Amino acid sequence: MSFGFLGIQMGFALQNANASRILQNFGADVHELSWFWIIAPLMGLIVQPIIGHYSDNTWGRFGRRKPFFLVGALLASVGLILMPQADIFTAFLPALWVGAGMLMIMDASFNVAMEPFRALVGDNLRNDQTTLGFSVQTALIGIGAVIGSALPWMLGNWFGIVNKSDDGSIPPHLIYSFVIGAGVLVVSILVTVLTTKEYSPEELSRFAEEKASAEALALENLGNPEPAKEARLIDIFEDFRKMPVTMRQLSWVQFFSWFGLFGMWVFTTPAIAHHIYGLPVTDTKSATYQEAGDWVGILFGIYNGVSAIFAFALPVIAKKIGRKLTHSLSLVIGGIGLISMYFMPDENWLVLSMVFIGIAWASILAMPYAILAGSITPKKMGVYMGIFNFFIVIPQIINALIGGPLVKFLYHDNAIFALMTSGVSFLIAALLVSKVKDKDQATQI
Repeated sequence: MSFGFLGIQMGFALQNANASRILQNFGADVHELSWFWIIAPLMGLIVQPIIGHYSDNTWGRFGRRKPFFLVGALLASVGLILMPQADIFTAFLPALWVGAGMLMIMDASFNVAMEPFRALVGDNLRNDQTTLGFSVQTALIGIGAVIGSALPWMLGNWFGIVNKSDDGSIPPHLIYSFVIGAGVLVVSILVTVLTTKEYSPEELSRFAEEKASAEALALENLGNPEPAKEARLIDIFEDFRKMPVTMRQLSWVQFFSWFGLFGMWVFTTPAIAHHIYGLPVTDTKSATYQEAGDWVGILFGIYNGVSAIFAFALPVIAKKIGRKLTHSLSLVIGGIGLISMYFMPDENWLVLSMVFIGIAWASILAMPYAILAGSITPKKMGVYMGIFNFFIVIPQIINALIGGPLVKFLYHDNAIFALMTSGVSFLIAALLVSKVKDKDQATQI
């Protein structure tokens, strides 16, 4: 059911680990990077609720959710193939703008594919199965991300593909990595499409009626019964107004979690190149900078690998101490990991920081969704998962707008301080978890 997420996250990891250095190679300054990255959360803000709404109200020959993530995967693969090769279009537009355009296509398409996957798990599993379901999804995400993050390094060091360029262009090993990522994305999505059963609208309606029989849930989320009416896109605004209390409380946790993650994704490569490797901030095309970029891929693979392993422990830990305390402690550990990057003496010590970050990443990908799934009805699963994405993309948009000026004027182009800011943001998120009401767990912080 979640196997396609392996391919999605492989492509997403290639983007996260390498988009900044590709854009810098095409001419972007370090303080401009967050402005190019704003495309990602903007696409999520626009696309995911709409896709969630239509996937909730679509049923055809190929199912309910599956057509959306299949189309998303095909479009994302086009962006993956063309982004590192944007310079072939320089006869028409500057490579930097073509690269940014391919980044937009990738992000829009990843969002089309990801939201229905989240909803599919919510559709197909009972409340008592959701923690395990989202943890399995997190494990597959981690495996895909490990492969995607480390792929450029592996192609250059294990398979002898050229990993540097004398003329300052994108090295071949990076281009091949994105092409391979596109192929894996399409194949893995097809595995899910061809092997996964979806429940029909009639079956989901029956599940909704059974769920509504719980009085507390009915009082909070359903209100007085209303006659059925035709679904409209404008209903998204009404759904937003009526969102469950648990979702409102989780929104603040998500805000600070994803504010921190965005800063890490955008600024890790320039931060490590400058702070650990000692390169000038203007050096973005040298062999040493490419070496730093490849090492960032390994580091990102490590935190994703840790998340894949830790995902299997999450249901056990959550059962013993509760989902809230599990998530809060994980965020604290991740915050310490981000802050520690400033104090590490060399690039090898950064592995320890990534282990800590991986624990938080596993929890971020699973715990909020497991808590949320118990507070919403099956018939609104898709649209509410899409609306929940608002609280992922809005903090990224804010970071994208202010991150560059902060790095330029407050941090004086020293991007390592942006990573420390991300760590503090994780710690704030951990404190806010205590305010969340988890309907399906008696254990509270």
